[in-house]
Amino acid sequence: MGARGGRGAAGTGRRLCLAVVLAALPTMAASEVVSAALQDSWGDFWLFRFFLNAAGYASIMVPGFLLIQYFKRKNYLETGRGICFPVIKSCVFGSEAKSAHPDDVSLAARNETMESSTAQQILKLLFCAAGLQASYLTWGVLQERVMTRTYGATETDPGEKFKDSQFLVFMNRILAFTVAGLYCALTKQPRHGAPMYKYSFASLSNILSSWCQYEALKYISFPTQVLAKASKVIPVMLMGKLVSRKSYEYWEYLTAVLISVGVSMFLLSSAPTKHLSTVTTFSGVVLLAGYIVFDSFTSNWQDALFTYKMSPVQMMFGVNIFSCLFTMGSLLEQGALLESVRFMARHSEFAAHAVLLSICSAFGQLFIFYTINQFGAAVFTIIMTLRQAFAILLSCLIYGHAITVVGGLGVAVVFMALFLRVYARSRMKKRSKKLPASEVPVQKV
Repeated sequence: MGARGGRGAAGTGRRLCLAVVLAALPTMAASEVVSAALQDSWGDFWLFRFFLNAAGYASIMVPGFLLIQYFKRKNYLETGRGICFPVIKSCVFGSEAKSAHPDDVSLAARNETMESSTAQQILKLLFCAAGLQASYLTWGVLQERVMTRTYGATETDPGEKFKDSQFLVFMNRILAFTVAGLYCALTKQPRHGAPMYKYSFASLSNILSSWCQYEALKYISFPTQVLAKASKVIPVMLMGKLVSRKSYEYWEYLTAVLISVGVSMFLLSSAPTKHLSTVTTFSGVVLLAGYIVFDSFTSNWQDALFTYKMSPVQMMFGVNIFSCLFTMGSLLEQGALLESVRFMARHSEFAAHAVLLSICSAFGQLFIFYTINQFGAAVFTIIMTLRQAFAILLSCLIYGHAITVVGGLGVAVVFMALFLRVYARSRMKKRSKKLPASEVPVQKV
């Protein structure tokens, strides 16, 4: 009797537990759905992705920093031996040979340009201008297409957007690394002297500036981004004072103020026909500020690196080595590399856009170096300033961005200030060449 009663109670207990488990299953499933949705929402938040990427870069940089400190502390340059010695010497110590001036490498080529005929110079200039315009105008249109539009959309399916900006940075850098490597292998280059690890700082800031640039397009319009990039001369000057202890002429501060006024006019103007997707948001402004700060640091750090005897293509090669290493490491740690490759496999149009984006970026960099080498920075700045104006116009025509009269005036003020900078700089250079060294006026602050 007691045994039968015990078995009955046990059966009732099992049935009660089963009922509780069955009742809890919908709640557990719902909680899993909520947690997955919460994870997705965090994954879509740009600040979370920024810190996730930064953690990936830190996992490579911190061990590298510790190794460099170890080799320096152990005086490895004097005591080191073995098969790894040349590699460690190149990465940690370099040859420490510096040139007198960063422009020494390109001076001979520029002198040859001056001696060539006028017709040849015009043809070269047209070639450089066409190459820069084609590369970067195509790059700008594709950049906006990839970051703001969907892929695979049909009448019943809205399609999906590509979200991982870091993968696009990785693709751009790996092709740029390949192109620069081939160029260095096939042409005569100066003997390299800089410690390789010094490229990593410019590489990290370059990656972060590119990532911010791509991410910003999710929150602001392309014309806004182009205009903000045109105004980066202001933080470049600030970084120059902080990093390189540079001083500037009064007209440089004046044009910087004009650029600030023009950008403010454009940003504060509102268009009634503006699409929701192109409204400037706080996140977009923060990302743009991040892009400008990181890019300003990159240019100033590269200026400091050019005190070593190297060509611009060697700089491109060194920076992109670390860029590939950092981005691939971070993508693998997050498991995002395979996910992005699967997105490419699902959408062949995206694959074509991503490859063409990388080609335009890599060859655009080569056109930059060639133009500066042949005609100097002033001509290059004029071409790129015109390119920015064309990029705004092209984006408005293709993607329907609206600009008000006040906004248009702001754009005009910015480009007027940029051309004024080019003109004033060229006048100052001509004047300094004519006057004796003791009579060159110095008005820097």
